[in-house]
Amino acid sequence: MYLAGIDLGGTAIKAGLVDENLSLVGKTSVPTGVGRSYQEIIADMAQAVIRTARENGIGLDEIKSVGIGIPGVSSKGVVIAVHNVYWFDVPLEAEMKKHLNVPVHIDNDATVAAVYEYHLGALAGCNVGVLLTLGTGLGGGIIINGKPFSGAHGLGSELGHMPIVQNGVQCTCGNKGCLEAYVSAPALIRRGRQCVIDRPESMLHHVTDGDYTKVTTKMIIDSAREGDYISLSIVDEYVGKLAMGICAIENMLDPDVIAIGGGVSGAGEFLLNKIAKASEGLGIFENQKYADIRLAVSGNDAGIIGAAMLGMS
Repeated sequence: MYLAGIDLGGTAIKAGLVDENLSLVGKTSVPTGVGRSYQEIIADMAQAVIRTARENGIGLDEIKSVGIGIPGVSSKGVVIAVHNVYWFDVPLEAEMKKHLNVPVHIDNDATVAAVYEYHLGALAGCNVGVLLTLGTGLGGGIIINGKPFSGAHGLGSELGHMPIVQNGVQCTCGNKGCLEAYVSAPALIRRGRQCVIDRPESMLHHVTDGDYTKVTTKMIIDSAREGDYISLSIVDEYVGKLAMGICAIENMLDPDVIAIGGGVSGAGEFLLNKIAKASEGLGIFENQKYADIRLAVSGNDAGIIGAAMLGMS
């Protein structure tokens, strides 16, 4: 038997099949075509699975289930909101079953990535594990006793939207002061751009030739690595806010491991060491063990494989 996985994004639909050894045996990708009806997009999602099966000599009766990772929130088979695809209250499970009459499992894409990390990565063996993905936003995935946890209404892993500053920076969710507004890649770039404008003596000003639009997260991290004290202050401020969020997660969930993934995690041990140092002393108990903080290992196909794993019983 095989498990089908679909990674729904604003640009592409990625689909694949996973065997009993959790190996990806085939995959495909098609444009999402944002702006079309949800029925058309879901039909393409199903056809991507069907085509992958046929291309790999797999019968549709050999597909046990379909798991779908979405960049949004769902509950009881209904997509409550996926903003970048303009889906609201979409009956994804029922619509998918019109094309593939197998069990359908739906969860947030960061939760899907956490499922992957539990079975094949940094959260392996955890009773309680948390994945934080530092990218365009701050995604969160929670695994408890081997199962993804999304709460009673599908909102339980929206860790990026915990408020940490009253009346703080505007967040994309509509609220102010969310953790995501301070530790996403755009937040880091925003600080870097301001540095280019205000601090002509900085390394960032030099490497961008004074053009703030050229700033990237890698430039900021690399300048900090080189010892540029202004870039270091930006990174330390960023990490300080992230450490506050990690402390709150530890107080709520007491996880074994918190894995750090997403594009910003490409800074590797440099970032990880700073997070560990900034987190020291924030816990409410002295001399008490808190979560190990590790780098996630998710690869390019983790969205497909993790989504497929939602169907594991």
